[in-house]
Amino acid sequence: MLILTRRPGESLCLGDDIKITILSFQGKQVKIGLDVPADMVVHRDEVRRRALEENRLAAAVSNTDLLAATQLWQDVKK
Repeated sequence: MLILTRRPGESLCLGDDIKITILSFQGKQVKIGLDVPADMVVHRDEVRRRALEENRLAAAVSNTDLLAATQLWQDVKK
């Protein structure tokens, strides 16, 4: 992990398209501004992690699900 020290009003750039500016800080909170391309998706890490976990759970298939699907398919064929 790269650790940088910045003061309010100072920025850093990631590549040619992303600029992060420190706007202010108060206590333990830091307010940052992001200049990113309009087509780039930006999520807070905790939201991204929760979405990934929910997607993983939704994609999981249990034996009970497979048996229920098999039963439904057999009922449709009758």
